[in-house]
Amino acid sequence: MFPFGTRRSAKRATRRGLSQLAKLLKAPSNASGKRAAAAKPRKEPVRKPPGRFVEIRQLRVHYIVKGRGRPVVLVHGNGTMAEDFLISGLIERLATHYRVIAIDRPGFGYTGRPRAKIWTAAEQAELIHHVLAGLKVKRPLVVGHSWGTLVALALAASGLRELRGLVLLSGYYYPSRRADVTMSKTLAMPGIGDAARAMMNPAMGRLVAAQSFRHAFRPEMVPRRFETDFPVEIAMSATQLRAATEDASTMNAAAKQLQHTYARLELPVAILSGSADAVVDLHEQSRRLHGEIGGSSLKILPGLGHMIHYAGIGPIGRAIDTLMSPASTGGQPARRSAASALSPRST
Repeated sequence: MFPFGTRRSAKRATRRGLSQLAKLLKAPSNASGKRAAAAKPRKEPVRKPPGRFVEIRQLRVHYIVKGRGRPVVLVHGNGTMAEDFLISGLIERLATHYRVIAIDRPGFGYTGRPRAKIWTAAEQAELIHHVLAGLKVKRPLVVGHSWGTLVALALAASGLRELRGLVLLSGYYYPSRRADVTMSKTLAMPGIGDAARAMMNPAMGRLVAAQSFRHAFRPEMVPRRFETDFPVEIAMSATQLRAATEDASTMNAAAKQLQHTYARLELPVAILSGSADAVVDLHEQSRRLHGEIGGSSLKILPGLGHMIHYAGIGPIGRAIDTLMSPASTGGQPARRSAASALSPRST
C-alpha cells in the first residue's frame, strides 16, 4: 500500500522523506532527557486481534478464518494486514461458499517479525505453507494483493504444496526503477530506520498514513468504512513500519528471482488490476504477466485504483468462483515441481 506510484511523485516523496529524516536525525535536543525519550522505541499499540494464532517455529502467526468449504487463502499487501480483507467485505463475500483464511504476514497486524531472519518473499511463502499445514489446509486457492502476489507466486513456484490456482490482485511482478525502493533501503537499515521510527510521533504517523491511503485508493475516495475501521495505530507501529520498509526494499529482488518461473506455472491463474492504479503500472506488470503465463485470464477494472478488493469485490469473487470450479483444472490437481520452476530458463 505504501509505495508511491509514478516515478515523478516517488522522487518528490523520496526527496521530502530523506530531508525530513535528516532533520530528525540532526536536530539538537534542548535537554538530555528529551534525547533519551526520543531514542526510546514507541510502545506497540494494544488492540484485540480479530482472529486466532498458530505457532510456527516459535513465531505466533495471526490469521482470520471464516466460513466452511474448500479453502481460499488471502495474502495481504505491504503496509496493511489480514484485517483489511475483513474491512473491505471480501472475507464476508467469500465465506458464504468457502473456508476463507487471511494470514498476517511477518511484522504485519499481529504477527511478529524476528530480526534474525531476512523475510524474503520465498521465506514468507514457506511460513504460509507451514501455517496451512498446521491448519490442515489442502489444495487451497491463493489470493494475493499487491506485495502479497509475490508471496503467492513464490508459494506456487516452490512446489511445497498443491494449489488449486492463483488470483493475483494489483500485483508487482517485474523489477523496475522505483525511487521509493531506494528510500526504503535506507529506512530498512538497522539503526537509521529504528531511530526514524522511534521519533515519529502519533500525529506525524496519522498524516503519513492518510497520505498513503489517499494514494492507494486514488482516483477513488478512501471508503468511510476504511477510515473508521482500519487500525492505523497498528499500521504505523514501529514493528509494522519496519516490516513495510524491509519488504519494499526487497520487492525488486523478489520479482527478479521469480520472473523466470512465470511461464512454467502449470495452474490456473487469474490476474485483476484497476485501470487507474497509481501504485503499480498496469502495462509493465499485469498485462506483461498475462502475456507470459499461458492460459491465464486478465480482468481490468475500469476506473479503480490499487485497492480493488473494496470496489471490485464482485469481479474478484467471480474470478475466484471460476477457478474454484472443477472445470478450471479438469478436476485434476495442478502440479508444480520446485526444482523445475526455480531453475533458470533454458535458452
